Amino acid sequence: MYLTHLECTACGLRHDAKELQNLCTACSKPLFPRYDLPGLERVWKRDSLATREKSLWRYREVLPLARDAEPVSLGEGGTPLLPAKRFGAALGLSELWIKDESQNPTQSFKARGMAVAVSMAKQLGATKLAVPTAGNAGGALAAYAARAGLEAHIFMPADTPRANMIECRELGAHVTLIDGLITDCGAEIGRRKAAEGWFEMSTLKEPYRVEGKKTLGYELAEQLHWQLPDVVLYPTGGGTGLIGMWKAFDEMETLGWIGSKRPRMFSIQATGCAPIVRAFAAGEQSAPEFPDAHTVASGLRVPKAVGDFLMLRILRESGGGALTIDDAEMISITREVGANEGIFVAPEGAACFAALRSLCASGTISRDERVVIFNTGSGIKYLEAYTL
Repeated sequence: MYLTHLECTACGLRHDAKELQNLCTACSKPLFPRYDLPGLERVWKRDSLATREKSLWRYREVLPLARDAEPVSLGEGGTPLLPAKRFGAALGLSELWIKDESQNPTQSFKARGMAVAVSMAKQLGATKLAVPTAGNAGGALAAYAARAGLEAHIFMPADTPRANMIECRELGAHVTLIDGLITDCGAEIGRRKAAEGWFEMSTLKEPYRVEGKKTLGYELAEQLHWQLPDVVLYPTGGGTGLIGMWKAFDEMETLGWIGSKRPRMFSIQATGCAPIVRAFAAGEQSAPEFPDAHTVASGLRVPKAVGDFLMLRILRESGGGALTIDDAEMISITREVGANEGIFVAPEGAACFAALRSLCASGTISRDERVVIFNTGSGIKYLEAYTL
C-alpha cells in the first residue's frame, strides 16, 4: 500500500490515514488521501494494466485499501467509452464520446465511490454507515454495506424517485424519508450520528468516495490511449466525480503516465439548482446555498456542496465553465440521445447533451475538439420524470 496520509484540501494539515476520519479537524474542509507517488513511479508502469481485471481495482496501487484486505466489490468500474457518432455529427463534431456510468452496479457512478469508501470503513472498524442522498448514493451504500455485512442508514428527501427508495429497502438498508432537501437529510444525520454510532459517508465528508470516483480519470486516460480529451462535460451535484478526475490527472502526471495538458472541464447544473454556476459567474471562491432548489434530476439537487471551492478552482484552472439546463430540455433531449445512440441516459447525463448543443452553437467548443460527456446513471431510475 502506497497510501501515506490524509491531507486537508484547504489548510494542508496532515491527518492519520489509519483512523476513521471525516472532515479536517482544523478547518472542517475535505481530506484527500495522499500516496508515495515518486516511489510508486519507479516500480509501477502503465503497461502493467493490460493483464489486469476490468474494474476500478485495476488501479489498486493508487487506492487506499491495504494490500491484504479484500475489497468490497460488486464488479464496479470498467465502464465503456462509447462513440456518439450520430449525435456528434448533428452538431458538426468529429469526435464525441459518452462515458456510460449507468453500466455500474446499482446503475450509477455512485458505485465507484461507495465501493472504495465502504471497503475502507470496514477496514477501519466502522459497523454502521449513514448517508444523506438524492437517490443513487443511497442505493450504492445500501448495496455495498450489505455486501460488507454492515448496517446502512439512508436518509433521503420524501420526493426522491420511488425506484431509489425501493432499491435501498430491498437491499436491507434502514430508510428514513425527510420532508426537505439533501441538506436537511445531512443535518438530521449530523444531529443523530454520535448517539447512534454511525460513521457518516456524505459526499466529501469522508476521504475515500473521491478515490473511487477518481478512477473515472484513470479509465478515461487509459481508454483514450493516454491522451486526455479537449473537453469534459460533467453533471455536477456534490461534484466528487469532477474533483476526483482532476486529482487523478495530477497523479498520473506525477507517475509519468500523461503530460501536463488538461481538458477544459464544464460543470452542468439544473436551472432550479445551480449554486456552482452562479458562483462561477460571480467570480466567487465558494458557492452560497441555492434557495428553493428543485429539479427532476435529483442528483443535481444539491443546494450547497462541501467541495464547492474545489470545483470552482478546477473550472477556472482548466479554462472551462459552468452552464444550467432546465428540466424540460433535459427530458426532451433524453429521447433524442436514446434514438441516436441507444442509451437511456439519466436526466443528469441528458443535461450535458443539452449543454453541449449550446456550447457548440456559441462556438465555445469547436468541431475538431475531442469531447467526452459523462452519463452518470440510468434513466430507468427516473421513470416518474417521463410521460408516455
